[in-house]
Amino acid sequence: MKFTKERTTRYSGLVPGFSCALAFVFVSTTVANEPTGKDIVDTAVEAGSFKTLAVALEAADLIGTLKGDGPFTVLAPTDEAFSKLPEGTVETLLKPENKQDLINILTYHVVPGAVPGKVIVKLSDADTLNGQRVTIGFSEARLKVDGANVVGSDIECSNGIIHVVDQVILPAADDIPTAASKAGSFTTLLAAARAAGLVEALSGEGPITIFAPTDEAFAKLADGTVSSLLKPENKAKLASILKYHVVAGRVYSDEALAAGEAKTLSGGSVRIAIDGDAAKVNDAVLIATDMDTSNGVIHVIDSVMIPPGSEGTANHPQQMIRSAIEQGAPLYNNGRVDQCAAVYMTTVSNLLSSNSPQMSSSTRHTLQTALTNAQHSHSSDSQAWTLRHALDHAYNNMSSAR
Repeated sequence: MKFTKERTTRYSGLVPGFSCALAFVFVSTTVANEPTGKDIVDTAVEAGSFKTLAVALEAADLIGTLKGDGPFTVLAPTDEAFSKLPEGTVETLLKPENKQDLINILTYHVVPGAVPGKVIVKLSDADTLNGQRVTIGFSEARLKVDGANVVGSDIECSNGIIHVVDQVILPAADDIPTAASKAGSFTTLLAAARAAGLVEALSGEGPITIFAPTDEAFAKLADGTVSSLLKPENKAKLASILKYHVVAGRVYSDEALAAGEAKTLSGGSVRIAIDGDAAKVNDAVLIATDMDTSNGVIHVIDSVMIPPGSEGTANHPQQMIRSAIEQGAPLYNNGRVDQCAAVYMTTVSNLLSSNSPQMSSSTRHTLQTALTNAQHSHSSDSQAWTLRHALDHAYNNMSSAR
C-alpha cells in the first residue's frame, strides 16, 4: 500500500503546466494591488466590497487581532461570496450564542505570515489561525483555496496581505468521534472508546491527533481479543491501548514524518517513518492521512498498535510476532543485524514454549525448523531472515485460520 494523503505536503513545488506568470486568472479585481499603508481591516473597509466580512469580524471580536502587528495573510470573501451561503446563515452566525462558530470560520480564512501570490502557487496547503489546513491547488487554470476561486491577490497592507476569494470556505465542524462515526469504518474503535470511557476526551477541545485503526484492523487481532478488552474489568488495559494511538496537538503527516516519532497519551512513543513505499506508525501502515476535524486530525492505520509491556493482549501469538517485527525491523535497517536476530530468536522460542491454541502443529513445525537452522548458522543476517520468514509464515497461517 502506497502512502496516500488527503492533503499533500506543503511546499511541493509549482503545479505542472503553470508558472508564476500564470499565478492567477482573475474574475475580477476588487482592490488595486498597490500598497495601501493601512492595516488589513482598514483596507478591507475602504474597499467597499467586504462589508459583511467587516461586520463578522466585529461580531467575533477579531478586529483588534487583524489590526495587530501580524503579519497575516487574509483570504477575504467578498459580500457576494457571503451571499452564496444558504439563506439565514450569516444572520445565524452573527448571533452572540454562535460567536465561537463564527470565530472558527473567520480564523480559517487567516494564514499566519505574509504569503504573496508567488509563494501561494508553490503550496498545496497552508496552516490557518483556526488550526486546520486549507487546501491549495489549480483547477481550470484558476488558483483555488478549498474550492473557492482566488479572484484578486497581493493587496499589500501595513500588517499583511489580502487575497480575495469568491466563496466563504468552511472548516471541518465535526469532532473526532463524529467524523469517525460518519466515516463508517471505525465502529469497533468507537465501541472501544465508549467502553474505555474516552469518548468525552476524544470529543474535547483538544487538539489531538489519533492514529485510528479501522474495523478491519481490529479484526486482525487474535480471536477473542476485542471481546475480552471490552469487558469492564479490562477497562484500564483498553484505555491504555487506545491512548497509545493518540498524540497531543494537531500533527499532520508531513510533520509526523519529519519528527520520526511521537509521544502518545499512554506515555509511550511510536515510530513514524517511510518503509519502502509505505508510511508506517510502528508496524501499522498509514492508509489515509490528514483528515481534519474540529478538534484534531485523524490518520487511518491498518493495524491496532499494542503498547510495549501491555499484559494479556501482547501474549497472543500474532501480537507477539507484531511486537518482534516492530522491534527487529528498525534494528536490522540501522545495521544492528545481530540484535535483530536475537529479538526474532527469543520470540520464536517464546512462541514454541506457549500453549496457545492459535498455533497449529504445522505452524509449530515451521517455527521449530527455522529456530534449529538459525541456531546452526554463523551469519546474523541469515539468522534474521530465516527467523523473519518463519514469523511471517506463522502470522499468515494464523490469519488464514481465523
